[in-house]
Amino acid sequence: MKKLGFLPLLLLTIVACQSDEAPNVVDSAYQFQDGFEVNEGEFSNLFPDDESRWTNIQLVHPAQAENEIGLTTDLVRDGTYALRIVANPSSDIVSKSGIEKGGFSAPVGSTVTIEVDVYLNSTSNIKNLLLIDLECCSCWDPSVPNNQCPGIRLMISGDDDYLAIERGKILGATLTQTSTRFPRQKWVHLIWQMKLSPEEDGENKLFINDREVISTTGMNLPNAAIFKEEAAQQNIDFTLQQPLQYERVQVGATANSSEHPVELFIDNFSLRVE
Repeated sequence: MKKLGFLPLLLLTIVACQSDEAPNVVDSAYQFQDGFEVNEGEFSNLFPDDESRWTNIQLVHPAQAENEIGLTTDLVRDGTYALRIVANPSSDIVSKSGIEKGGFSAPVGSTVTIEVDVYLNSTSNIKNLLLIDLECCSCWDPSVPNNQCPGIRLMISGDDDYLAIERGKILGATLTQTSTRFPRQKWVHLIWQMKLSPEEDGENKLFINDREVISTTGMNLPNAAIFKEEAAQQNIDFTLQQPLQYERVQVGATANSSEHPVELFIDNFSLRVE
C-alpha cells in the first residue's frame, strides 16, 4: 500500500463578508470550558486521569531548540493563570506546542462554537502559524497508512496577520478575510462558529473581538467523494469512515512553520457542540 499524501486542491480563495455582531450562544448538548485555574499552578493538573479536562500535550521540537508549554501568572486575561506557549521556528520537522481535548463528538449537522482569548507576544512575520485544529482521526481509512486526521484549522494568513479558516486537510480552499488584522501584544477574543457539513452548505463564521470577519458557506467536514477521487489519482483505494464527526480539538501554536519564534498566551477556552 502506498503512503497517502494528499495535496490541497487548487481552488479559488473565498473572501468573506463582515458585520459587527457576535453570535447568540444558546445552551449546548456538549460543553467544555477551561480557564487554566489549578492548585498551586501545577501544569499536570490540567490532565486528570478521568480526562475531564485536557487529554494530551502536543509538543514537537524543531532541531535547533526546544519548545515550551506551561502555566504563567505573568500575563492573564482572567483569574490567576493562563497557558504560556513558545514555539521555535520549524526545521526538518514542523514545530508544535499546544494542548489537546478529545473525547467528544461533533457530527454532521451539529453547530460547533469555539471561544478563546489569545495574546500573541511576537512581532515578527508569522505567516502560516496555526492556532486551533479541529480534527477527525476516526474517519481515516484504517487500510491506508499515515492517518492525517482530516480537519479544519485557524491560521495566520498572508503577510499582514489576517486570521483565516484553513481547509487544506479536507482538500478545500482557505477561507480568507482582509478586513481585520490579528492584533499583536494585546488580548484578543476569538469566536469560531460552524454548522458542520461535508457539502457546500456548511456554515463558517469567525469573529475577532466580537467583529464578524468571516461569514460564508462551504464544506467544513471531509467529503467522501472528494477524498476518494483524490486518492484514486495516486492509485489508492480510500473510503472515508462513518460516522463522520470531529472528536478532538488542539489549541496553541499547533504548527509554527514560520522562520521566527512565537510566544503566545491562551486563556478562557470553551468548546460547545449543539
